[in-house]
Amino acid sequence: MEVAEQLSVFLENKPGVLARVCAALAEAGVNLRAICVSDTVDHAVVRFVPTDARRARDVLERGGALVVETDVLCVRLPDRPGALASLARKLGEAGVNIEYAYGSAGTGAPDGLLVFRVDDVERAKQVIG
Repeated sequence: MEVAEQLSVFLENKPGVLARVCAALAEAGVNLRAICVSDTVDHAVVRFVPTDARRARDVLERGGALVVETDVLCVRLPDRPGALASLARKLGEAGVNIEYAYGSAGTGAPDGLLVFRVDDVERAKQVIG
């Protein structure tokens, strides 16, 4: 488990926009460890955990994007039924609210990476260990 910096940007919800953003980040040598895209009618909210948040923020801001930074927890969980339920139960019992989460596990991978936005990062760190 680690605390990481997540960047959020609002993008036009049009073909090719995400591709241009990802290409600009790639050209700057920034890899994305995790990404989540939520759509609205006119815009998309893109949340991601980059390998270099400062460089990613600079690239995005030079492109005219408004960037919001948030601390999130990146947790590796075993890819098996009940792993997330167990973690969510521990956090809930400790009074930590999970505001949102995203992640994945590859086919055949022993574990998955989950990104959690919680209301109390320090308490969550204590609970997760």
